[in-house]
Amino acid sequence: MRIVRALVAVTALAVMGLNIPFAQAAEKIITIGTAGVTGVYYPAGGAICRLVNRGRKEHGIRCTVESTGGSINNLEAMRKGDLDLGIVQSDLLYQAYNGSEIFSDVGADKNLRVVFSLHAEPFTVVSRKDANIVNFDDLKGKRIYMGAPGSGPRATMEELMKRKGWDNKTFTNVDLKISDGGRALCSGKIDALVYAGGHPNGAIQEITNLCPTRLVNVSGAVIDKLIAEHPFYSHAVIPGGMYVGNPKDIKTFGVKAMLVAPSNLDNDIVYQIVKAVFDNLENFKTLHPVFATLDANHMAKDNDAMPIHPGALKYYKEKGLVQ
Repeated sequence: MRIVRALVAVTALAVMGLNIPFAQAAEKIITIGTAGVTGVYYPAGGAICRLVNRGRKEHGIRCTVESTGGSINNLEAMRKGDLDLGIVQSDLLYQAYNGSEIFSDVGADKNLRVVFSLHAEPFTVVSRKDANIVNFDDLKGKRIYMGAPGSGPRATMEELMKRKGWDNKTFTNVDLKISDGGRALCSGKIDALVYAGGHPNGAIQEITNLCPTRLVNVSGAVIDKLIAEHPFYSHAVIPGGMYVGNPKDIKTFGVKAMLVAPSNLDNDIVYQIVKAVFDNLENFKTLHPVFATLDANHMAKDNDAMPIHPGALKYYKEKGLVQ
């Protein structure tokens, strides 16, 4: 694990006689993998680390955040031992744990453990208004940004394409940097882009302020069947009026964001992370708008039947959140 390597390196420097205080030598450094800096995962990881680092003198843990390619990258990095924790979509966590879908080739990672759930993440499609895309099926023949390779939105989009019998000839997939998505949409380089994240969302607000846009309904029989077959999906609504030029409610579906760790991450480290967030939950809820409706009971229990990390479970039992 990265944390062990960091401890060995710092301790070695201390042993070599360099002027490093003992507390610094003993410090445990953990890293949370997130996603691109314009989304919600990166500030979510930052909010978690901010609360953990407030108690650094007491528990000796320093929390850092790493911007990554998203859920799939985080799951792969944790499998390899290159990340201590990661924020991931609940559907991709389920697939990685069971070795299904896009993880069928690498096999099941039974070492994954839930720390706590975070916000709901509606699957979101934003189109340029003059592209005449109102519903998901209107994407046929258009130019689409599906999300970065290794990201949750692209994986969800690929699952929908498979279920609808679509292939790479159904529309043109344009590869971009997510930070360039809004400009590409408004300049006419693409007609729509795919996103997944909590709402209100800064990236979506920026795009809808750049030019006239339309949030697209993602509903129908295929979506209903998908939800019926998978417990980690549920119907979702993006409220009307949340974004400029989009006064009507948008029907879609979504997953949850989950903080995840490998089973071999030290129990006390995980316990201290959970304690830092849950003991200061009202403060945590103010650190980003998507956290406003978070509830301790749901955060502890909404794990989609995935195993909970023992360090987190210890805290939840102490507080009576789980039996």
